[in-house]
Amino acid sequence: MKPALSVIFFTVLSGAGFGLWAWLGGALALGVYPPGRGNVLAPLAIGFVFATTGLLSSTLHLGRPSRAWRAFSQWNSSWLSREGLASVATYLPMCAVAGLARGSNLFVPTRIAGAILLICALLTLVCTARIYTSLKPIAAWRDARVLPLYLLFGAWSGGLWLWAYLAFDPGILAMPFALALLAIASIVSGLKLSYWKNIDGLRAPDAGYATGLGHLGNVRALEGPSTEESYLTREMAFVLARKHAHKLRGIALILFFVLPALLLIAALMWPAAQRPCAGIAAVSCTAGLSVERWLFFAQAKHAVAGYFR
Repeated sequence: MKPALSVIFFTVLSGAGFGLWAWLGGALALGVYPPGRGNVLAPLAIGFVFATTGLLSSTLHLGRPSRAWRAFSQWNSSWLSREGLASVATYLPMCAVAGLARGSNLFVPTRIAGAILLICALLTLVCTARIYTSLKPIAAWRDARVLPLYLLFGAWSGGLWLWAYLAFDPGILAMPFALALLAIASIVSGLKLSYWKNIDGLRAPDAGYATGLGHLGNVRALEGPSTEESYLTREMAFVLARKHAHKLRGIALILFFVLPALLLIAALMWPAAQRPCAGIAAVSCTAGLSVERWLFFAQAKHAVAGYFR
């Protein structure tokens, strides 16, 4: 599949925004979030910028962005429609949290609103991931690891951006939060490596796979489907050389996992360095996820590509 920058921005930025809101809502619900109304409003605003920018960028991939509102009507059959509804619904508890936040952040209505924010943010991430896992013609996206990876990437990037804000108070990085982030980073990197290994072993689409007649023997077309480049060859039959894929995988892994994890450990060991470590870690993770998401699309083979082999 040809990677579209608008969709890459959408999945990376909205994932970080809703992931941040999930962390914030969960911490408020449990009553463990640092005191201060400003400590609630600022992360809410950061998440708002990421989530809104990501959602708006997704409309640029549409033929007519002005008609994007029509997608909301297909909620009973389309994960794209469900994702749109869930994302808009998440803004309601976000606004409630902003309005109810108090100095101690232990106000019961605030904690209830935080719990709802957590649920809505996670539901939105699930719906976004299901847009891809529901596409049967693309075997790489049907992998069982795609959904948990999307959730974990949102939690990892959103958690780092929340840390980037909280780092302005050098003593605020609690050990449980840091250990939770490191655990998520370790799991997500292991799952991603396993995913890459699995898609490398997938059968490349051919005419037999595309038609479902492969079990009958060698299937081939009498004539090619087209004599020149078309929309299908540009969008569905994108080819990425294996050597380039391995190089980009290494870059992505270093940026979204290795460097942020090392910076997180360094901040725990030297609290005075927490502020620069947090900012660099969040930016590095976002850059790495952009590369990872580009690969996610570039290495996905649509069944229709089998007709052009």
